[in-house]
Amino acid sequence: MGFRKIPRKPRSLWKAWRANVSGLAAIEFAMIAGFLSIAVLNVTDIAEFYFDKLQVDNATQMGAQAAWAACDLNHVPATIRCSGFSNAVSSAVQSTSLGSAVSLQSGFPAEGYYCVATSGALQYMSDVNSPPLDCSAAGSSSTTPADYVKVQTTYTYTPIFGGISIASVLPTAITSTSWVRLGG
Repeated sequence: MGFRKIPRKPRSLWKAWRANVSGLAAIEFAMIAGFLSIAVLNVTDIAEFYFDKLQVDNATQMGAQAAWAACDLNHVPATIRCSGFSNAVSSAVQSTSLGSAVSLQSGFPAEGYYCVATSGALQYMSDVNSPPLDCSAAGSSSTTPADYVKVQTTYTYTPIFGGISIASVLPTAITSTSWVRLGG
């Protein structure tokens, strides 16, 4: 009535087993779902990395803007004559969604006098303690040096799915640099 006769020859047994396709769709689904899951985990980790990178860049820009907002031209150089300068920059850097995980790198914010070189790049002239008279060292004796503040931040990125995704090969230290001209 519903019983099948078990074949006695190995070849017949093999044919009977190959003809049975029950559960094949479940096996195929499990294989495809496994690959799709790994892809989703990779996309999640990489998206998190780039979101954190954008937040670090934003925090650095906010630190530079805070340096500009905290000190007017009457208080330049800011590191010497502007009280609350460093605190304003530190607070601004930590005001993103990453909070205190973003920090100023050691020695920053840094301030100095710079000139625009003939190549168009900023060229360091001197620190804030001894302002130069002109930009002759940069190729323009008729230009006066400007006071710039450089803000550098760092953040340690940790992948959510480190053992599974390719995000574990991304750099763990995310750094960013921003400049602001205060005067000159």
